[in-house]
Amino acid sequence: MLGKDKSKMGEMSLSNALSEAQKAGLDLVEIAPNANPPVVRIVEIGKFRYEQEKKLRKQKKSTKTSETKEIRFSPFIAEHDFLNRIDKIKDFLAQKNKVRVVVKFGGRQMDSKDFGYKLVDRIIKSFGETISIDMEPKFIGRHLTTVISPTNKVKRER
Repeated sequence: MLGKDKSKMGEMSLSNALSEAQKAGLDLVEIAPNANPPVVRIVEIGKFRYEQEKKLRKQKKSTKTSETKEIRFSPFIAEHDFLNRIDKIKDFLAQKNKVRVVVKFGGRQMDSKDFGYKLVDRIIKSFGETISIDMEPKFIGRHLTTVISPTNKVKRER
């Protein structure tokens, strides 16, 4: 059992703990119910709840959820447009986001699927070992789709 100033009060029965809490004019809160014996604390319940919510908010704030961003390409993309999209992918990966790379085929372009695969290979090779492939390139309708994410490996410049 912990007192109101977080000092250890030792083991005692439930009735003794409740009487101690009533003497102090505070509440008896169970901190670790699975411990043997269970750990309780004498504290004001409102203040205790506020502290718990504050801890949860801090934990939630520190965890970053990974988003999936999407970049679309055409199978016959111009070099300058290709480089701009590669720079955008680099920005997304730097922010620790996953990137869905989509090569969109239209009309007769579906007859040239190998250009799409070559483009995806070129994209993957341009990043080297700084990315990992989460989903291998595959056709979904008229779209050739793959998903890449940043690895924990960082290129060390000398």
